[in-house]
Amino acid sequence: MMLQRKNRLRALSLGALAVSGALALTACGSDDNGNNDATGKPSSSASAGSIKCDDAKGQLLADGSSAQKNAIDAWVKNFSQACGVQINYKGGGSGAGVTAFTQGQVAFAGSDSALKEEEVTASKKICSGGQGIDLPMVGGPIALGYNVPGVDNLVLDAPTLAKIFDSKITNWNDKAIAKLNPGVKLPNLKIQAFHRSDESGTTDNFTKYLIATTPDNWKYSGGKAWQAKGGQSAPQSAGVAQQVKQTSGAIGYFELSYVKDGIKAVSVNTGASKPVAPSTESATADIAAAKVVGTGKDLSLQLDYKTKAEGAYPITLVTYEIVCDKGNKADTLPATKAFLRYIASEDGQKILSTIDYAPVPDEIIAKVRTTIDGLS
Repeated sequence: MMLQRKNRLRALSLGALAVSGALALTACGSDDNGNNDATGKPSSSASAGSIKCDDAKGQLLADGSSAQKNAIDAWVKNFSQACGVQINYKGGGSGAGVTAFTQGQVAFAGSDSALKEEEVTASKKICSGGQGIDLPMVGGPIALGYNVPGVDNLVLDAPTLAKIFDSKITNWNDKAIAKLNPGVKLPNLKIQAFHRSDESGTTDNFTKYLIATTPDNWKYSGGKAWQAKGGQSAPQSAGVAQQVKQTSGAIGYFELSYVKDGIKAVSVNTGASKPVAPSTESATADIAAAKVVGTGKDLSLQLDYKTKAEGAYPITLVTYEIVCDKGNKADTLPATKAFLRYIASEDGQKILSTIDYAPVPDEIIAKVRTTIDGLS
């Protein structure tokens, strides 16, 4: 009898613990201010900080600029956690993104170059009653990353860069490079110049810089596709950076966040009193002088590649999110607007400077926010 009584008391005690635990879990799980639905996922009306989910749901497909991939990844993580929307951004390059957009395969695209006239025309078939527009969202410097053993600080200018990437200067101890780097011991080492193999807005912006600043040394028309002969190629910013990292004597161009793990960045002689290194601050100084040249709701920008302002880095790019101004697909429009609204918000833009990007200047991003609110 005594043993049976002990067993009964032990069972009652365990049952009480189980109920207590269940109540504790229920209390923890209910502390969501009504933002979770019955499945435990964030509801469509949830907001976390500046993230307003509104009616966002489902998933979004997007593709484009690999230069903004690290920024998109950070934004997607925050937005998906708040709203439960899955966003798959491929980052296959600006050319791939624009093509996917004009073929109706993605809800939005990222491009480091504004839409061309023929691309706007193509978008009208997808945007019922409207057209594709450019929304500047991410700024940043195009770094010239290099891997030259023993050289920690390297200065180059536009003519020298043009000759390096056009296979006219082929060795690191060339007189032109030595003149820009007095006192630096340059090795007798072959230059391995890497460019993008895919169509890229980063290529477009880098070559726009060369065309604007040293047309006598860069006689190509420019565009997303690499035109100069010679050199080596790799896909996307990550691919070029990987090749530079593992190749002695290499140099390549890519977004600043890829300058790490043994890759160093060139400082550019712009004609200012000191060479300018790529940074969030130096890119912001250049982008702040950009002018809106788009018409209607399009907010494409004109950058100043020829700047000689102190502390302004001249090889910059702005990545646009490309979306229909009207005629977006009804099933993806709420999530698209909510995501774009978040990344254009003050909190969304603040993230950029922490991961080697430059926020879009206040006057311009304010116009972007107004345009996003009017998407239909």
